[in-house]
Amino acid sequence: MSVEGRSVFPATGPFLLAANHSSNFDPPVLAAAAPRDLYFVAKQELFKNKLFGAYLTILHALPLDRGAGDAHAIRQAIRLLKERPLVIFPQGTRGQDMDHFKAGAGFLWRKTMVPVIACRIYGTDQALPKGCSFPRLGRIRVVFKRVEGLQACPDNQSASAKIMDTIRSL
Repeated sequence: MSVEGRSVFPATGPFLLAANHSSNFDPPVLAAAAPRDLYFVAKQELFKNKLFGAYLTILHALPLDRGAGDAHAIRQAIRLLKERPLVIFPQGTRGQDMDHFKAGAGFLWRKTMVPVIACRIYGTDQALPKGCSFPRLGRIRVVFKRVEGLQACPDNQSASAKIMDTIRSL
């Protein structure tokens, strides 16, 4: 695995890390590549198995009901972002092309005004493709970059678009 841009991470304090999502391997790759402990937003369905759900909780995953406006999870994410780094996948689900994204990243930024770091992950779709149970050998590349110019975005959707533009540019 190669990692570029680690210097963009603040030494302390919260930030929002927004990354593309092409594989179930993305969260552990991010956790290994980032120089700080990360908290994740994860789909609620992953927590249905009590043992796996407990494991995800230990790994700092926050369950989110993607099908509804999960007010509790959103409040939790905002509270968390006041103190700790949080990872979000703006595409909402793995495998979506990067032209399809939700406004959640922009919403969280506008509510907290924390620094936003964009991340592009390459190779996880080959290392652990959809339907595969075990990772394969392969090259993984992770690139981080600070998102600039969000203050000029008038709403959540345009802020999310700016974040996704930065991810695509990496």
